[in-house]
Amino acid sequence: MNLNKHRLHSIISRFKNKNILVVGDLVLDHYIFGKVDRISPEAPVPVVWANRENFVCGGAANVGLNLVALGAKVSLCGVIGKDHFGKRLFSLVENGGISSNLIVQEKNRPTTLKTRIIASHQQIVRLDWESIESLSQKTSSILAAKIAKNIDKFDAVIIEDYGKGVINPNLIGEVVDLCTRKEKIITVDPKEEHIDYYTNVTSLTPNLKEAQNAANMKIHGKSEIPLLGKAIMSRLSPKSLLITLGEDGMMLFADGKYFHIPTTALEVFDVTGAGDTVISVFTLALSARASFYEAALISNFAAGIVVEKLGAATTNPKELLQRINAQ
Repeated sequence: MNLNKHRLHSIISRFKNKNILVVGDLVLDHYIFGKVDRISPEAPVPVVWANRENFVCGGAANVGLNLVALGAKVSLCGVIGKDHFGKRLFSLVENGGISSNLIVQEKNRPTTLKTRIIASHQQIVRLDWESIESLSQKTSSILAAKIAKNIDKFDAVIIEDYGKGVINPNLIGEVVDLCTRKEKIITVDPKEEHIDYYTNVTSLTPNLKEAQNAANMKIHGKSEIPLLGKAIMSRLSPKSLLITLGEDGMMLFADGKYFHIPTTALEVFDVTGAGDTVISVFTLALSARASFYEAALISNFAAGIVVEKLGAATTNPKELLQRINAQ
């Protein structure tokens, strides 16, 4: 790993001046915690005695929290329902220091809610309340108009596609064209079935499973990852591609080359939200004038930090600098 610590420090010091737009599916994550010590007499299922619950930002909103923790100014663009859970998510977004001015409320669409019931540190079941239908043309046009009106104040745009209907070819086509004309960085955490929406973007950041599905290519070992990356680069022509590899780190494809970057995690406790951290830090570093390789290095350090924490964690510049200095 070619590490210029002074250069990485300089890039991280510029995070606080950046303004990032996150476009995508907004999710309210709901956790119910309890304990189990018997099976229900009504059916062969555990009875959970609930004693605590928690609501947190999920989906694109969690990416926003990652960016705020790194010192950036953040705006969210997406859709929530005109319902109780929409109000709850809206409140969490604003209390998290994220601008909600570009969020649209849709009367007949429920806010995406994921409820996880957890007992003795194990997830018993997950309940999803959501609509995965594409946005109406009217709502999609409203989002596109809001983005176009505000694009000049943003240094970069992140597309977060969780397959909940916000991301559609018309909206993405307009956003990518707009960013191209305005010379804005645009990065994408893609849903593999939508992969063809994302041509000529600045970067794609899939994990290995998503990359294989996107390329319709099953690999049989680490040695074939370069072939996988080249196939995606040829198909979609992004300026760069960052494939995350879990405990094996990540592989960057850029400028006609590829680089394997080993993980810096000391111990992996929880990979929840690590992908959100990667695209947040990678995009922020690019907006702070990092090269693709430097941005990948910094995002790899960030991922190494958050997987050592429980839950959908974030990191901050201080932690990043400490981890880099320790190398």
